[in-house]
Amino acid sequence: MELRQLRYFVEVAEREHISEAAEHLHVAQSAVSRQIANLEEELGTPLFERIGRNVKLTPIGKLFLEHCVTALKAIDFAAKQVEEYLDPARGTIKVGFPTSLASYVLPTVISTFKKEYPDVSFHLRQGSYRYLIDAVKNRDLNLAFLGPVPNKDESINTMILFSEKIHALLPASHPLTEKEVLNLADLRKENFVLFPEGYILNKVAVDACKSAGFVPNVTSEGEDMDALKGLVAAGIGITLLPESSLSDITPRLTVKMKIENPSITRTVGVIYPTNRELGPSEKVFLDFVSTFFSRINQFNGYSV
Repeated sequence: MELRQLRYFVEVAEREHISEAAEHLHVAQSAVSRQIANLEEELGTPLFERIGRNVKLTPIGKLFLEHCVTALKAIDFAAKQVEEYLDPARGTIKVGFPTSLASYVLPTVISTFKKEYPDVSFHLRQGSYRYLIDAVKNRDLNLAFLGPVPNKDESINTMILFSEKIHALLPASHPLTEKEVLNLADLRKENFVLFPEGYILNKVAVDACKSAGFVPNVTSEGEDMDALKGLVAAGIGITLLPESSLSDITPRLTVKMKIENPSITRTVGVIYPTNRELGPSEKVFLDFVSTFFSRINQFNGYSV
């Protein structure tokens, strides 16, 4: 059984079409068909059913595919580790991040890191809270930035980098902007614009409001920070956002307000897998991130 056969098999299985798989692999269709036939002969069973010009996995083929994908990921990771051990400063790191860290935290960390390690490459993937956790567990990502940091379990390690406050963002014309600080209960009669249900920042906001004795009246939703900020600027409602997402500049026609009672915070940090050893480049990056935030926390008001 050859590695090439496994890669051809996975490509055909994912596309359900031999000629399309061959085109993507940049090889002749006959070469792909021959390797699949050799693999089936060696295993002693068909892996595909032929349906016209398409192919479909047999039940045994589906089972074999699961193991192939796992095996190829492990082989690719092993090859990457060998390459990185030879030169840790030239590795590639797959990093996940949520929208709430996309505008300030992640660009600041990576741009500073690249000044010191210019030859380390990044493959960045934005995703939802649950997707990022699952992607790290499944080895699709090497690590991910998250806020709030989930509990450590048998599959993931966690590193808290800082804690930050959640602020209210109000239209500039709102009468509550005349106050120096807000009690969360001051917002009980307001219309809220939040992330949709299922997003972690929706849960943070709703749980905070419930702790203050009310359920927020959510009249509009947005799936990214810019959408929520735009809705607030348009006077549609108010929202609750992490301080780091408002660090650069308060959006036009809005006012950022501190909330004192109760004070709402979230942790921000990194998760990485427990089921494998980190590669050299990943270790270099994690050490850098830890040192970076320990140095800047005293200047930006964050706390660990």
